[in-house]
Amino acid sequence: MDVQAFWNVIGHYNERTWIIQIVLLVFMISAIALSYMQKVQWSAKFLLGIANIFIGIGFFGWYGTEPIQAYFALPLYLFVGTLFLFESWYSKNDVLKKPDILQAILLLLYLFYPVVSMLLGNSFPQMVTYIMPCPVITLSIAVYAGYNRKNKLLLVLLTVWGLTGIKSIIFQAYEDVILFVCGLYGIALLISEIKQPRAKQ
Repeated sequence: MDVQAFWNVIGHYNERTWIIQIVLLVFMISAIALSYMQKVQWSAKFLLGIANIFIGIGFFGWYGTEPIQAYFALPLYLFVGTLFLFESWYSKNDVLKKPDILQAILLLLYLFYPVVSMLLGNSFPQMVTYIMPCPVITLSIAVYAGYNRKNKLLLVLLTVWGLTGIKSIIFQAYEDVILFVCGLYGIALLISEIKQPRAKQ
């Protein structure tokens, strides 16, 4: 996949879905806020599930043009979204703790995604917005890290995509360094989750 094809997909997606993106962003931020306030514990997972499924179908399934988007990214996002929906039901009472310093930094970096994209010389529609693959995974990792119970498979899938942030250099999408940082954080979370059962023994 060449650089121009990468940015063309982004441009077509943004031009035709910007209204849906705004609506989804409002609902997603509201749901996450409700979970952080411990009003509706499952709402953050539920809306992150919807957002990831939307990215899978809308960005990769509908506007994607390359095999890697259809055969890797599309199923990955559908799987991530489905697991989030499952977790919103299976662990619906799990408390979302207030973000620690590192999680707060990652959440802040998510908010700066479009700003960084514009500072790098991009403009709408060929720029990174909040409801796009890499920002949504960044937000997913930052928020999911705050839950006590974590699905290891979901965490692995989030981390795998997070580590694809290394492509920021290849596709001149340097804002995705943010995603790569989240991928490294995902590795740390995984190690912690793997060690946790042993610590309880």
